[in-house]
Amino acid sequence: MKNSISFLFLGLFLIVGCQSGTKEAKTESAVDTDTVTVKKMEAKKVMADAATILSKKEVPILCYHNIREFSNTASDVMKTNTVKPAAFAAQMKTLADEGYETILPEQLYNYLAFDGPLPKKPIMITFDDTRIDQYTNGAVEMKKYGFKGVFFIMTVAINRPGYMTKEEIKTLSDDGHVIASHTWDHHMVTKYSGEDWNTQFVKPKAKLEGIIGKPVTDFAYPFGLWNTAAIQELKKSGHKMAYILSTKRDSIDPLYTIRRIIISGTSSTQGMIKSIESSFN
Repeated sequence: MKNSISFLFLGLFLIVGCQSGTKEAKTESAVDTDTVTVKKMEAKKVMADAATILSKKEVPILCYHNIREFSNTASDVMKTNTVKPAAFAAQMKTLADEGYETILPEQLYNYLAFDGPLPKKPIMITFDDTRIDQYTNGAVEMKKYGFKGVFFIMTVAINRPGYMTKEEIKTLSDDGHVIASHTWDHHMVTKYSGEDWNTQFVKPKAKLEGIIGKPVTDFAYPFGLWNTAAIQELKKSGHKMAYILSTKRDSIDPLYTIRRIIISGTSSTQGMIKSIESSFN
């Protein structure tokens, strides 16, 4: 009988102990969950307002078009928009020697919107219009220094003679460069209406995403020209940032009027460095 009573008390003790341990475990689990929730709330970032973004020091952004030879008799437009391969090579070497490090749009966005970190001397190198020499000359030269760039593609030109193929665009993306949109056929966005927004913004973005298998979130205005209607349509179509040239930024939507400078074929390498130092705040 005594043995039976002893076993009974032992069983009750074990049951109570297990229940107590379960309650403690549940309490600890609840505390852990609460801690994670608090940490997530603390980690939630607040996006900077327009005035704060505009007050930030600008990252120099270079804009290239053609990287190929041209004659002394070439038109002024050709000379402005074309840099000879040897000059481009010298420019990339100088940027590396001067300590510049390339950044890409996502890092720029995080810096502007959320005060994310940047290298000591950041720079962004961009290319407009889908020209094949950007692939055969530009990307090859940049690779020597570990530089990455942004290639703004007008989709009407893909696979045409003198322009990049789908495969080359995919290769650039796979190599760590960013593929971005430059409309379907390079018409000025200030003249768009109706179905133009779908033709020039939505469809090119979707086509590029189909080629590279990644989101396309950046856009460059043809000729650097923009208006507020274009900004609203870019937002609707899922673009996070858009790039102008060296004109004034928008006070309401500065992320959609990010400044760049064209690197001209008539500029010396030191002239390029001076432009970088003088053109951005």
